[in-house]
Amino acid sequence: MIGGAPRAVWFIWPADPHGVSARSVAQRLIQLKRPPHLVWNPVTGETAQLLPITRAACGLAGDRGRNGRVCVQIRVIGSAHEPFTDTKLDGLDEILTWLDSWDIPRRWPAGPPQAFPQSLVSARSGRIWARGGHFGHSQVPGTSEGDPGSIDISRIIGDESPDFSVPRPREDFRVLERVI
Repeated sequence: MIGGAPRAVWFIWPADPHGVSARSVAQRLIQLKRPPHLVWNPVTGETAQLLPITRAACGLAGDRGRNGRVCVQIRVIGSAHEPFTDTKLDGLDEILTWLDSWDIPRRWPAGPPQAFPQSLVSARSGRIWARGGHFGHSQVPGTSEGDPGSIDISRIIGDESPDFSVPRPREDFRVLERVI
C-alpha cells in the first residue's frame, strides 16, 4: 500500500441478492481475476472475504487500489438502479466494526453518490479522495463507472457526522498569511 488516509470503496455486483450468494459472486470474481476484499449480500447478510485488508484488491484502475494505509473494496450484490440501502442491510454492523478497527473514518467526503446513470459523469476529485473515508465507485478519480448508484449514506455511516465540506484551496491560506 502506498500510504495516506484509509478508505473504503463500495461497488455493486449486478445480481439479485434474493437469488445469488456472496460465495458464488466471490468465486466468479476470483475466476475473472478481480477479487475485492469483501463480497456482501445485504439481504442475507452473507459476507465473503477474498483478500487480507493489507493487500490491494483489483477493482480500481491503476494504483488507486493501493492508495491509503488501507483501501478496502466491497462488492455489494444488488443493482445501481435500486439502492442496496433500501434493503435490510444484514451484516452491515459487522462490516463497519471491521472497517472501524482499521481506522477508516465514518464520513463520506464526496457526499452521497449520484443516481445511475447520472453517476457515470459525476465529479471525481483527487483532493477529496485524499481525505479518506467512504466512497462509491463512481466517486473514485480515474474511474468511469456508475455504481453503486443513489444510496442512502446515512444508513452506512450514520447521521452523526455528515462531512460534505470541501477542503479550502492552498491559495486561500496564502492570502490569509499575507494579511496577518
